[in-house]
Amino acid sequence: MSRKKVLFVIVEGPSDETALGVLLNRLFDRNAVYVHIWHGDVTSDAKSNPSNIISKVGNAVRFYAKSQHYGKKDFSEILHITDTDGVFIPENYVIEDLTLTDHLYSETAIRTPRRDHILERNRLKADNINRLLSCKEIWSIPYSLYYMSSNLDHVLYGRLNCTDDEKENNAYRFASTYKDDLDGFLNYMRESDFSVMTGYKESWDFIRQEGHSLERHTNLGMKLRRTPDAS
Repeated sequence: MSRKKVLFVIVEGPSDETALGVLLNRLFDRNAVYVHIWHGDVTSDAKSNPSNIISKVGNAVRFYAKSQHYGKKDFSEILHITDTDGVFIPENYVIEDLTLTDHLYSETAIRTPRRDHILERNRLKADNINRLLSCKEIWSIPYSLYYMSSNLDHVLYGRLNCTDDEKENNAYRFASTYKDDLDGFLNYMRESDFSVMTGYKESWDFIRQEGHSLERHTNLGMKLRRTPDAS
C-alpha cells in the first residue's frame, strides 16, 4: 500500500480546529489521506506582509514536515481557511466609538475605540490575502485559500463577537452535530444562503466588494466533497 499523503489544513484558531477537524478527517479517504490541522492567524500577524507571507506559510509546512521526516512529495495539498474580518470594507464602515473597550462587529460596520488600528489591520490582512491568492503552489505543493466571513463563528453558528469560551462550546456542538452526518455538513456548507458557489475567482471578487466581507458568506463549500471511501 502506498504511503498516505498529508492534507495540510491551516485555520486561524483552536476552536476552528475543534469545529472542522473531525469533519475534514472524515470527508477524506483515511486510507489515502491524513489531514493535519495547523492553527495560526498568519494573515493578520503584524510581522506578515506581502513580501514574506508566502514564506511564512511555507515555513509552517516545512517545520511540520521536518518534525515528521516528510518531504514535499508526501503532501497532497495545502488548504488554507481564513476569516475575512471585514478587511475589504470601505473605510467609512469602520466607526470610532470611544464608549467601547474592544472592537464590535456587525454585518454593516466595525465599531471600535481604535479606528486607526482597525484600518491598518484591514490594509495589512487584505494585502496579505491578495498576495496569497496569486499563489497556486507553496513549497511545490498545490495551495488554495478559502474564506469564512466575517469569521468562522459567523458562518457556522450565525454569531458574531463570541468570547473564547463561547467559540469553543459552539465548536464542540457543531462537530458533535455533524460528525455522523457528513451529508448534512456538506449540504450546510454548500447549499445555505451564505454559501458562495460561483467559482473560485468569482467568489473572491464578490467578497472584496462593498461590505460583503462583514456579511455571512463562505466559499469553502466549493472545496468540500466526500471521497468514495470516506467514513
